[in-house]
Amino acid sequence: MRLVTLFTAMALGLAACGSSQGPITLASPTVPETYQARMDTGPDGEPLQIPAVRAAYLTERNQRQQVAYNGTEAPGTIVVDPYARVLYHVQPGGQAMRYGVAVGRAGTGYAGTATIARKATWPSWRPTDNMIRTQPDLYAQFSDGLSGGMHNPLGSRALYLYEGGRDTYYRIHGTMDPSSIGKATSAGCIRMFNQDVMDLFDQVENGTTVVVRSQAESVRMEGPMSETPEGYVVPAGQAPATAAAAASMPAQVTDPYAVTTVSTPASAPVVTTMSPVESAVQ
Repeated sequence: MRLVTLFTAMALGLAACGSSQGPITLASPTVPETYQARMDTGPDGEPLQIPAVRAAYLTERNQRQQVAYNGTEAPGTIVVDPYARVLYHVQPGGQAMRYGVAVGRAGTGYAGTATIARKATWPSWRPTDNMIRTQPDLYAQFSDGLSGGMHNPLGSRALYLYEGGRDTYYRIHGTMDPSSIGKATSAGCIRMFNQDVMDLFDQVENGTTVVVRSQAESVRMEGPMSETPEGYVVPAGQAPATAAAAASMPAQVTDPYAVTTVSTPASAPVVTTMSPVESAVQ
């Protein structure tokens, strides 16, 4: 029965958009130590291995990296930019750790200043009442929720944002679909590679301030963005990858958690495969 539930959840597709930019090149053909497989303690105290992130998913903008930060937020603040699809953890000295994120529809439905009021390891997930009401064939089977674990679309960690003591229903969380990071998806809030959200989770406390940028703030701070055929965003006007760089990419990327199978060259079709849904959490 669990397999039926898992595959049903995975069949709920995550949409990504495309435009006229060229393909994204990989930052490195190897997987950095940060994104290697690691062991964790599962929801019932069992050992649980987090799979390594495939090198094909680690574009330059997706990998965590220390960058100069030109915002005015105090060190320790988390800044989410759903439009540039990055998350900053502000550091002292005008620096920040930048992470790539995936953004669902709900990820652009909130802007403002919130506070992390709750943190959860291996969080449970439940579709909203509205999702169950409008798409009962898809969501009714999950009305009692899914417990945390590798079958859960929220991944390894979740940070719950509140404003004025009220739940914003805005979450920062992991994912079972590492291929989606850097892209727009059909549901959910802000997702990160499991390795990234696990480390961020350990670095922040309840009460941490989270600033979520509006689209106007994003353009002011990051500049306008364009979307590539693969669904990633890059600064508008950035030169597309050369044909040689595109040719150096793997001919095909497949993964048990992948949202798509990506073929090269860039003109080749992109075949949609199964992926888990990301949405509200209980």
